[in-house]
Amino acid sequence: MSSQPPHFNGQHWSNADDDRIEVVAADPRWAQRFAEEAEAIRRALQLPNLTIEHIGSTAVSGLDAKPIIDMLLLPAPGFDRSCLIEPLERLGYHYWRENPRPERMFFVKGMPPFGNGRTHHIHLMEPNEAQRRLLFRNWLRAQPDDARMYAEVKRELARRFPTDREAYTDGKGEVITQILGRALNSP
Repeated sequence: MSSQPPHFNGQHWSNADDDRIEVVAADPRWAQRFAEEAEAIRRALQLPNLTIEHIGSTAVSGLDAKPIIDMLLLPAPGFDRSCLIEPLERLGYHYWRENPRPERMFFVKGMPPFGNGRTHHIHLMEPNEAQRRLLFRNWLRAQPDDARMYAEVKRELARRFPTDREAYTDGKGEVITQILGRALNSP
């Protein structure tokens, strides 16, 4: 591997051509891929009271998604999160050190140029945001009409923004807000 990432312009680099957004048909193996990776993470971290949740679209049976397993790590309150970086990097995760949101930690496995394609994401976030992600997942699991609507929006955004992850993510914001509103206001 060269010392410079692909598409380096002297100040910034982009891997967008090699890290395209693709929404694919739901794969029943996603749950097993989560379970296997969660077990590898538990072995590597050896933390008591660590909860690992499968979140994101691959956590919703039958929902079309980017074929990337999103995992939410929930260590015990007060845990020094920086202790997670080295063991996760040994498992092949790349830690986003330049994340502009200091309350969130984000790791990617397989992201070009560090791999051949994203396979897993690990998220650590504030408890309120973590609960919001779990509520969204649980609502989509229980509400197939909202899950279908969400899948349609994601497919359209992937077609429009195949190399722009920020535009893809921002584009989902309105539908996520609508769905979360229903989830929060349901009895």
